[in-house]
Amino acid sequence: MANINIRIDENLKKEAESIFNELGLNSTTAITLFYKQVVRTRSIPFELKLDTPNEETIKAIEEIDEMEKHPEKYKTYEDADELIDDLVK
Repeated sequence: MANINIRIDENLKKEAESIFNELGLNSTTAITLFYKQVVRTRSIPFELKLDTPNEETIKAIEEIDEMEKHPEKYKTYEDADELIDDLVK
């Protein structure tokens, strides 16, 4: 048998161990399962990906890009009070 020493955030450890306990596992067994799955699949056993913006966020980004390219098409305000006054009209 081999020993592994790792440093991990204490709150993360407690939260994970709570879930392990609910599943009837301890940390050693859970980590062993992870390692076995890595060996079996020859990969990380979960998807790793960068956050991608959803459709609404993509549209908002495109809208900002358009506004920056053609500022003459859009009304601007000097401050929030001016904007609020225009909205109240």
